[in-house]
Order: sequence, then C-alpha cells, then structure tokens
Amino acid sequence: MSNRSAGKRILVVDDDPGVVDYLVEMLGVEGYVVEGMTWPYGALDRLSEYDFDLIVADVEMPAMRGTDLMAAIHAKKPGQLVLLITAFGSIDLAVRSVRAGACDFITKPFQIEVLCLAIERALREHQMRREIVRLRSMLSGSEPTGLVARSKAMQRVVDLARRAALTDSTILLTGESGVGKGSIARFIHDQSLRQKNAFVQVNCAALPASLVESELFGVRKGAYTDAREDRPGLFVQAVRGTLFLDEIAEMPLEAQPKLLQVLETGRIRPVGGHNEMEIDVRLIAATNCSLEEALQERHFRPDLYHRLNVIRIEIPPLRERSEDIEALVDAFLQRASMKLGRPVIGITAEAMRGLLSHDWPGNVRELANRIERAVALTDHDTILPEDLSLASAPPGKNDLLDDTLSIAAARELPLIDVERAYIRRVLEVTQGNKARAARILGLDRRTLYRKLDGSEPDED
Repeated sequence: MSNRSAGKRILVVDDDPGVVDYLVEMLGVEGYVVEGMTWPYGALDRLSEYDFDLIVADVEMPAMRGTDLMAAIHAKKPGQLVLLITAFGSIDLAVRSVRAGACDFITKPFQIEVLCLAIERALREHQMRREIVRLRSMLSGSEPTGLVARSKAMQRVVDLARRAALTDSTILLTGESGVGKGSIARFIHDQSLRQKNAFVQVNCAALPASLVESELFGVRKGAYTDAREDRPGLFVQAVRGTLFLDEIAEMPLEAQPKLLQVLETGRIRPVGGHNEMEIDVRLIAATNCSLEEALQERHFRPDLYHRLNVIRIEIPPLRERSEDIEALVDAFLQRASMKLGRPVIGITAEAMRGLLSHDWPGNVRELANRIERAVALTDHDTILPEDLSLASAPPGKNDLLDDTLSIAAARELPLIDVERAYIRRVLEVTQGNKARAARILGLDRRTLYRKLDGSEPDED
C-alpha cells in the first residue's frame, strides 16, 4: 500500500460489471477507497453527494461516452481529475481526451500496475500544483505590497519609490498605459507616514472640464443652481493622506493655474467660497503621455510641469521586464480564481512560454485581463495555451519551416550550425536580451550560452 493512496477516494465508471468489480477489488488492495458504477448518469448523481479524488471512466459506454461524461463532470466540478480507459485506443483519441481535460488515458487491456502508476502520477501532480500555489501565496509576503519586482528594472523603481515615500515631495509617475502606475502610487502611500489616512485616486480624463474645479476643490452651497449644499472636494477627502491624479496631462488648461496655486501655497478655495483653507495633502500625479510634448504644444503649463516633476519615476513596460511575468501570472491566477470562484490552480509550461514570448502592448493590465479571461472560460484546473487566446502563428509558418529545413539539408549544413543560426536570430529579435531569448527557445541561460559558443554566463 502506498502512502499516497491511503484514504484517496476513487470512483470507477464502466458499463462492464466485471471490469468494475475487478478494478474496485484491485485498487482497494492498493489502499484506495473505491466505489464502482455501471451507469454514468448515476455516477453524476453520486458526484453531487460525495467528493472523489479521481474518477476512472471507460470511453465506450452505450448510455454516455466517457468523454461526454467527463465534460458533464467538469461542468459540475471543473477541477475534478478524470482518467479515461478504452479498448479502442489511438494516439489521436488520447491526445483529444487529454486536451479535453483528462488527466491521463490508458488502453485496454492493461496491467493493474500500469493503472496504479497513472493514478498515483495524476494525484501527485495535482497535489504538487496545489502545493506550489500554497507556497507561492506564503512567499508573496516577501514582495512589496501589491507589487512584483523580480526584474532589476522594477527593483530600481521600487527602491526609488520607497525612498520617495519617506518625503512629502510631489511625485510624477510616467510610463505606458497599463504598466502599474496606480500600484506604485498606492505603494508609495502605504510606505509613507500617511499610510493610516486616505488614499484618494481620480482619473483626470474622466472629469468633465466644467466640473474639474468643483471636484478637486469642493463647492459651497449656492455657488451654482445645483449646488444645494456644501460639498467637499477630493483634496479635502484626502486630507493628511495622498491624492493621486492619474492622466494629469488630460487636465484642462484653465484648471491648471489653480492646481499650481494649491501646490505652492498649501491652501484651497472651494468654488463659490470666499475664504481659503489650509490643506495637508501629498500629491502624486501620473501620465502615459509625454508632458514635454504637451508643453511644446501649449497644452500644459510649464510652471505646473516643474512643480509636479520634483521626483520622477519612470515605470518600464512589461516587455522590458519579462522576469516579472511568472510572478505576476501567479498573483493574477490566485486573484482571478478567488474572484470568480474557479478552482484554477496552475498554468502549463507551454502556456507560460506563450506568455513570456508575447510583447504585451497593454502591459500588466493586459496580462491581468488575459489571465482573468482564461480562468473564467477554461474547462480545466490548469491554464492551457488555447485558454489564453494569444496571437496565433502567422500563415505559412509550417511551409516556411519546411523550406528552411530543405535548404539546410540541400547545403548539407550540420545541425549544430542551423541551431546556432536560429539562436542568434532570436537574440537579434530580442535585441540581445538573453533571458527573454532563452525563454522563447525553451532553454535555461547556461544551455543557451553553451549552444552559442560553449561559454558560461556571468553570474548576476
């Protein structure tokens, strides 16, 4: 009896009573708690009453095919392990079964030892994936709150943000849309002495031009027709805390002088008010546009620009910090699984390679949305490449590969030369980024260097 089998519950479903009795007996000898059924619809009802660690189902059953039973099972319990057996095995059927969600596929006749090994492997891999998720969630506390910074580029950003948090200086965050400027702003607030007070965020592009001043500075009763009572603005809501103005470049030009005045004097005057009031607020602004271009086009005031640009933090795009992708995927998987109530616990190596080789024009936001979509729509407990809907290979890829191999064979080129040439071309595409090239090639860095010229990489 294996320690792994002790207490594990297995349901056997086969239309042949003799097969059911045999498997129930033999798997019971191995230490499993086994039930057997010859009616697939009855098996579905049983699943509604009890939890099983694994289901062994025949493919060819007159009442319902095993693949259809598996689909019905996964509709009830998406993470359920199902192992399929059949007397009519083929490579094509095996591949289709595994792609449809089977944890393994065995052809009759088989030795009971082979089935036990397949069951043990499925249970072990399932537990390993769960353990990896558990350990990663435990280790997540070592990351800065809400941030992933495995890459040197992001580590520099976090280090600068942490030092900036200790001051009250105005901070300007720049970078492409979706890189995580909001997360950095929140991190700065959480690391500052203002962390126990409010963090107020507003997107300047979402504010109607006519309401910017009243939204920022508040309004007094009677200031205009609809002002039936005093209403505090965002600066008052963020008092002794942090006000984060996202997309600052979209602020109307006519409102910019008043924001400048607040930054210079620390005082605000509500719309319709006669008296100024002191305000203690830390300001963080962010933009995905070039403020320098906005200055040249006279869409942004130079004096406000200089007042905002005290501490500037440039956040790199995701394509320049691919080392962060795996950790981000872990975090987004956990978040999406909890949000959607789906037991998705991991991602296949092939799917991860697809994520690592993607350019991510939408940056971290695009990655988060892609993972959430995959978690919502997958039929498995592990994300597969097809769940991610990444850009497919360009038309003619196979033909191009065939032509290349034909030329190489015609010129009698050694395999090692063809391999090195392809590796160097990938390095050109990645602009010399060896870490990203290694991921695209499916190699570790030492193997990449060895295949290139036999050298070893420098230690980081």
